[in-house]
This record gives sequence, structure tokens and C-alpha cells, in this order.
Amino acid sequence: MLRNSVRSIASVFAAALLLSPSSFAFDTPLSDQAVREAYFLGQRRDESLARFLDKYTKHLPPPKTGPHIASITFFTPFALATQLSSQHSSGYSAQQAALDHRGQAESVKIIVQILLTDSYPAYIPRPTGSRSGSPTGFAPRPFNFWKDFDVQVLSEDRELRAFTSAGEPNYLCSEDGGCMLTGATIQFEFLAESFASDSATIQVTPPEGDPVSLDFNLASLR
Repeated sequence: MLRNSVRSIASVFAAALLLSPSSFAFDTPLSDQAVREAYFLGQRRDESLARFLDKYTKHLPPPKTGPHIASITFFTPFALATQLSSQHSSGYSAQQAALDHRGQAESVKIIVQILLTDSYPAYIPRPTGSRSGSPTGFAPRPFNFWKDFDVQVLSEDRELRAFTSAGEPNYLCSEDGGCMLTGATIQFEFLAESFASDSATIQVTPPEGDPVSLDFNLASLR
């Protein structure tokens, strides 16, 4: 009887370990103390904050041809809490940050930055007429060109499904009011609990040029 009781207690303890926050590579769910630390880190709004957030981003060199997948960011719940704090002005307290976070489902945000290049420019060659041999002109690249990029997020070789996704074009504007398309930013949000392993892979397949695949060591991220 005693042996059975001990075995039952051990089974419950093992199950609890499997479900505990330590089963995740990064910090989730965040404790009140972690939210407080993220709050004060975000309130710095200086170079130390920029350096901290940059640890969550991988930068890539330009390709030989095609668009430039310039960077991929993997923001954990702690990084997102830090970023959120930095966006609040004076009057926002650590206590309010803890209240705002309490009861919220924690998420991971993945950001893909795309830059146009000489081989994938803002203007696309197009025939000026329907007849064969018509001279070639140029048409602006569609502002939603980022929809042609396929982004996959894998954890334990399993593709994850984002619960929100969005994209927006990026422009460079001059003082005279003219603006030119320079790239795009694509964002995806996933439930933090979806990332149960120590690594995640983000694959970006552009409509032209070579695909990009990056591995993130989640154990190195808070």
C-alpha cells in the first residue's frame, strides 16, 4: 500500500515537472518579479535597452540576387514586456505593468525585415503596350509585395500556426514629399507555449532568389 502511494506521488511530481515553466527554453510564464525586471529595463530607453533587444535579432548579409531578407527577430514574452514598457511615457508604474500582464496569454513575436535590392527593385520592367516588341517601361512594385514571401516557423520539425500576422511596406521619404518603396516588415505572433523545445527554425522563401533558414537557440534567450 505504501509502495503504491509513493509511486503515485512520484508520478504526480513527474507530471508537474513536465508542465512547469522550466520545460520551456525561455522564461514563460513570466513571474511578477520577471515582469518587474522587464518594466525597469524598458524604462531605461538608452543604448543598453537597444543592445538588449538586439540580442533577439539575427542580421543577414545581402544576397547575390533577389530581395534582401535583412533580419529576423524572435521576441520572447520577456522581450515583449520590456519593449512594451519602453513605449509607455512617465506615469506608467511597475505595479501597473504587473496588473496589465496578469491574466494575459503570453506570446512570441517573430519579425522579418525585407529590403529591396538592385535585382529586386521598387520599379518593375513592364511592356508599355500589349503588342509584341512594345518598348519596355517601368511600373511601381505593388505595396503589398510582401504577401509573395512564404514564412514558416518550425519547432521540433513541426510547423507552427500564428494566431495573428500582418505586414506593411516601408518607404523612404524626402523633404519635398516624394516617397520610395524600400522594403517591408512582416510580423507573426504565436502562443509562447507552442515553443516547447530548445530551438526554433524560421524559413523565408522569397518569390525570387534563394530561401533563408535561421535557427534560434531559445535556451540563450530569456
